[in-house]
Amino acid sequence: MSDEEFLARQFETHRAHLRAVALRMLGSGPDADDALQETWLRLSRSDTSEVANLAGWLTTVVSRVCLDQLRARGARPEVSLDDPERPEPVLPQPAAGPEHEAVLADSVGVAMLVVLDTLAPAERLAFVLHDMFGVPFDEIAPIVDRAPAATRQLASRARRRVQGATVAPADLSRRRRVVDAFLAASREGRFDDLLALLDPEVSLLADDAAVASARLGAAAGAPGLQRELHGARAVATAFSGRARAAQAALVDGMPGAAWAPGGVVRSVFVFAVEDGRVASIEVVVEPDRVAALDVVLINGN
Repeated sequence: MSDEEFLARQFETHRAHLRAVALRMLGSGPDADDALQETWLRLSRSDTSEVANLAGWLTTVVSRVCLDQLRARGARPEVSLDDPERPEPVLPQPAAGPEHEAVLADSVGVAMLVVLDTLAPAERLAFVLHDMFGVPFDEIAPIVDRAPAATRQLASRARRRVQGATVAPADLSRRRRVVDAFLAASREGRFDDLLALLDPEVSLLADDAAVASARLGAAAGAPGLQRELHGARAVATAFSGRARAAQAALVDGMPGAAWAPGGVVRSVFVFAVEDGRVASIEVVVEPDRVAALDVVLINGN
């Protein structure tokens, strides 16, 4: 068997998985097939003798090909509703293996693709690879040329947009009540209530500007803030007595909060609520990141 024949067999072994990734990334069968063809060409021209994980290598290559295509067509491409490979809308679920991925690739509905097409290319890639195919952020980060923490933020923002477009109004209302209760407990320093509202494994992520701002406030007696915190007690301690000036907001369509003096959003609190508790909080203060969020103030000035 020649080297090319061996590579061709290896490629065919992973074709279903690669097409599933490409179809989720690009949204159409013909585009996904073009991406697979380019991936095969790159494989056939590469020395893979030192590649220990060919499936991971191919996933990286097809992801980069798709990212290039998305950037070439623009962050918000037109969506064709006539593609025969687009059946009724189906929400994404994490992949459970190659067989599941092959089925998943053919279950991408029009509504979900429209939502995905609102994402920037790097956001879409991070969301698709991590949330739909379980690729770790450490492996996604080099593809989008960002640090793992920044890649996690890309996926988080994409997830909020997808959830905001698909979550039922009743569920949004329940999440709103949890966030409102958390803000009230934070303002009033009710530590035990904060603990009750937080998932035991809750995480807090603050950007550099948020940490710097909190450091300045700490000099004047305000609570400090660390870059990352994990666990309900640590997060409750950080937020007890904080958020006095924060007001309710919709952040990328999901319940959150913002500090907006004079109606100008200066900082944003992004919440993830799961099973009636706060699962994660992201504090965003860096101006470019704040500007990139879709923030709608509620009962604000």
